[in-house]
Amino acid sequence: MYKIGLIVNPIAGMGGRVGLKGTDGREILQKAKSLGAISLSPKRTSAALEPLSVIQGKLKLMTCPGDMGENEMISCGFVSDIINGIKSKETTFADTQKAARIIRDRGVDLLLFAGGDGTARDIYIAIGTTLPVIGIPTGVKIHSAVFASSPSKAGELSLLYLQKKIHQLREAEVMDIDEQAFRNGIIKARLFGYLKIPYERRHIQGGKLGSSPSEEIIHKAIAEDIVESMDNDFFYIIGPGTTTRAIMQRLGLGYTLLGVDVVYKKEVIGLDLGESELLKLINRGKAKLIITPIGGQGYIFGRGNQPLSPQVIRKVKRDNIIIIATYNKIVSLKGAPLLVDTGDLSLDRELNGYMQIVTNYHERTAYRVKF
Repeated sequence: MYKIGLIVNPIAGMGGRVGLKGTDGREILQKAKSLGAISLSPKRTSAALEPLSVIQGKLKLMTCPGDMGENEMISCGFVSDIINGIKSKETTFADTQKAARIIRDRGVDLLLFAGGDGTARDIYIAIGTTLPVIGIPTGVKIHSAVFASSPSKAGELSLLYLQKKIHQLREAEVMDIDEQAFRNGIIKARLFGYLKIPYERRHIQGGKLGSSPSEEIIHKAIAEDIVESMDNDFFYIIGPGTTTRAIMQRLGLGYTLLGVDVVYKKEVIGLDLGESELLKLINRGKAKLIITPIGGQGYIFGRGNQPLSPQVIRKVKRDNIIIIATYNKIVSLKGAPLLVDTGDLSLDRELNGYMQIVTNYHERTAYRVKF
């Protein structure tokens, strides 16, 4: 029998699509709910459990009650032991830490957890490197290197590890950032420690790498190219990042470094917008979307830019997506493809294939996108 534990953070990622960049703290959570935020963890956890169905008869599962895992187990047809003494509603970091310690003490082979960097930090505080873990990415801030590249990859990696087709364990960084500073456009990242993960390069995301100061000239050259080709008939949705920031600076406009802004006729018409606000604008006319990959990871959708939801991307259409990145950022991927994890598998498939990247003034390269 294979023994697996599962912990789900039910509020992870709720602030993303409504532009809040996280849900740390009760006040922010309530604000997210008031803006219409919904929990994404159940769907993404179910996607991670699906690959494990092939060994369902050989699995002994344990999880937390209600929203912290039980509901997902039931919806996927799994039977599991439910941990006593854990709340099923209005859960906190203390519940996550307590559950992790109980699961470890019951001698499981692997712990799956669904959340973001804050959840990874709670798991680290509770169990350190005493038990192999795999993170199911459901949060907004996913800088840590303990997460699978997508929910389905988390399930596939779990299966490979349990079947002893992967033997390598690696200590991976647990990073977290100050959410309040993040909302103000400042990244204050801190290394909290390490978790032990089964490692297989195709299934695990890398740690995030920032841009180097030497790339500033290339950012300006890319921005010049983009501004030069802007069409006044289109709304331009500008995704987060230092590479895209250069476009707003070239236009002499205000911007939100870590938010999603919109430009029309080279003027700002919206700053730090959420999904619903973007959809209202797109419904008024044609739009183009300018994004940049996360350095070292390669994600163009699904990490840090959740307001660019599947609905927004479908409205914009694939042909109107403009990817910009310096050559050094592309080289940092070491041949790995650009990644998408929108939460909509059919859309991820549509985005699959080669796309053009603006790498300098009047310079383009074709690069593979994979889900």
